[in-house]
Amino acid sequence: MKNVVRERRAERGISQAALWDALGVSRQTINSIETGRYLPSLPLAFALACFFETSIEGLFAPDEGETPCARHPTRGEAT
Repeated sequence: MKNVVRERRAERGISQAALWDALGVSRQTINSIETGRYLPSLPLAFALACFFETSIEGLFAPDEGETPCARHPTRGEAT
């Protein structure tokens, strides 16, 4: 999963410390998200999107070749 959190933060001229303080998470969490080592929880992804006034999809996108909506069998279908 790739993201543009670092770019959005830089556009606003805010530090990692200011972002983690605003969201109530650690600096290490913000650094790990920005470097792609950590995928945020859904509540944190929503908080980031709200902070940057965008959608989750505006911050995060699947890596090339990764299917965001993999086909899953529904009830009653053979697997």
